Amino acid sequence: MSIESAADHIADKLSESDHLRVYGHHDADGIASATIMCHALNRIGKKFHLTIKDRISNEDIKKDEVTLLCDFGASLEDLPEDVMVVDHHIPCFNGEYHANPRLCGIDGEKELSASGVAYIVANHMGDNRDLSGLALLGIIGDRQAIAGKNQEIINEGIANQFIVPERGIPLAGRNLEEKLFTAINPYLRGISGEKEAVQEILKRSLKEQEYSYETLLSEIILKIAPETNDKVMQSLWGDRYELERGVITDAHSMAAVVESCGLSKRGGLGVTLCLRTSQSVEEAWDIAIKHRLKVISAIQNVKSIDESISLFEVSDPTTASSVADSLAYDNLNEKPVFVMVKSGEKYSVSARCPSGAEYNLSEIMKNIAEEAGGTGGGHISRAGATFEKEGLLKFKNGLKEAFA
Repeated sequence: MSIESAADHIADKLSESDHLRVYGHHDADGIASATIMCHALNRIGKKFHLTIKDRISNEDIKKDEVTLLCDFGASLEDLPEDVMVVDHHIPCFNGEYHANPRLCGIDGEKELSASGVAYIVANHMGDNRDLSGLALLGIIGDRQAIAGKNQEIINEGIANQFIVPERGIPLAGRNLEEKLFTAINPYLRGISGEKEAVQEILKRSLKEQEYSYETLLSEIILKIAPETNDKVMQSLWGDRYELERGVITDAHSMAAVVESCGLSKRGGLGVTLCLRTSQSVEEAWDIAIKHRLKVISAIQNVKSIDESISLFEVSDPTTASSVADSLAYDNLNEKPVFVMVKSGEKYSVSARCPSGAEYNLSEIMKNIAEEAGGTGGGHISRAGATFEKEGLLKFKNGLKEAFA
């Protein structure tokens, strides 16, 4: 089945339903995909109840509710067959209503996010091309490539003047100082979180009351080069996008703020931004800055548990995934990275593969987590696991066996 056919099948079921229970994952892609669907549902007069969660389980699904899952659900084998899933993770769900690029020969790791799938579904429900900017948030948030279906969606947004492409520094922030001071994607070692270093770099880059971007980039690269890979350095100048209908018009900033709200357990605030409500923009920015500085502190103070398997620990559950991203993608690292955090009686682990490392983390995390009495899965290069604290030793031993 093509992605268009799968999207059309879900669109038909949504159009036939009077009231829907919608769940979205708590990152930028999940919040964007869920709100794309809610925009589309509202425009055809459907009622819905949206909840943003960090994970979904069978216990969340009520028999008397028509349920739509956005950016999670694909990895669950035992969901009720009539549940609708809009996702891009490795699929285990075999239900009738499942729109997922991986089931259609499309690279769901790099070329189509959940928000992109939601955008395709939405356009089978009506003319929702103005939501292309929201699809872009998932592409940015999940570090996907501007290729394949992603490129088609962005091209459509540009053609209809909902997305305006530009060139510049694609970091999140309201000004250059904030972009550098709160940088976590990528993390700029010696600059992120270092106010004096940021101010000194900007001072040296100021030429006749304007910043010289050539000087600025040179200063940044000279500072970070000893411990940073070339991919990060090349990413400091590139494509930026303005969202003509975004309450935060810079796409990278909008994605960062929405993701920060979700990871800070304020997913509802991220939803309001995607629903184009501007009253809470400053509050959302405050949450984003606090969260990003918290992530920077966690990166700087991460605890190494076992260097042989690149296992680390942080104390704050809201920072684990971002710390794992940084350790895997922003350093001179060649091995998979695992960042765990204890929350109550459970451990959660974020796993990441740096570019060039060939491992199927989704399969590895699923198998090891199940041995430890928990659950795991995700993408080939970005995955996660959850298990009770009694399973910690089994999990560590499983990692050692897998990467011996």
